[in-house]
Amino acid sequence: MSLTFRVVNLTIKGVTQILCRIDDSQLSLIPRQGPLILVANHINFLEVPVVFTHLQPRPVTGFVKSETWDNRAMALLFNIWGGIPLRRGEADIAAYHLALDALMEGKIVAVAPEGTRSGNGQLQRGNPGIVTLALRSGAPVLPMVYYGSERFRSNIVRLRRTDFWIRVGRPFRLHPGELKAMRQMRQAITDEIMYQLAALLPAAYRGVYANLDAATQNYLHFLS
Repeated sequence: MSLTFRVVNLTIKGVTQILCRIDDSQLSLIPRQGPLILVANHINFLEVPVVFTHLQPRPVTGFVKSETWDNRAMALLFNIWGGIPLRRGEADIAAYHLALDALMEGKIVAVAPEGTRSGNGQLQRGNPGIVTLALRSGAPVLPMVYYGSERFRSNIVRLRRTDFWIRVGRPFRLHPGELKAMRQMRQAITDEIMYQLAALLPAAYRGVYANLDAATQNYLHFLS
């Protein structure tokens, strides 16, 4: 771990703690070693620096839209963090293999199945790319959500700190029998994963997954 890496992380962590009241108590539920797919919701820019710096010294990477590297400052930051550039809207095989390599090295790979920011914190429909990664790698999947950061912009103009909550669910693996799942089945598996996120959120944030009675667990094998 380089000096630059440590300085950047400490600086960003300090800034986010000034701007936010962060409830990170449940991060202790995240395993300290071994490959892990951390599946999470995506509200805005804030969750990446908060969660990444608060998970240290655990090695973490994740998918980042490739356009991020068009900005020199952001490119430098995500190069330091080891982000995986992802070309959205297509099957990015290179990004997929980088994620598999990271899991083989025992890292956490963070995935946001929504694929884009919600802005308001309400869950959007998940995309099925996570299913292929989970099945091919065999890595456990751990749901994690955050909420409160949707109020960041309105709070900061009023010089108010933002309450930022993090909640962690139960780890599971996908049944290996679904390895050759057709697209329709992969979406059904994705929806089961997304309902695990929804169950961790207050009702107002569940979005398209608001009806928890519709949740199934046909493809999830819970580890605890």
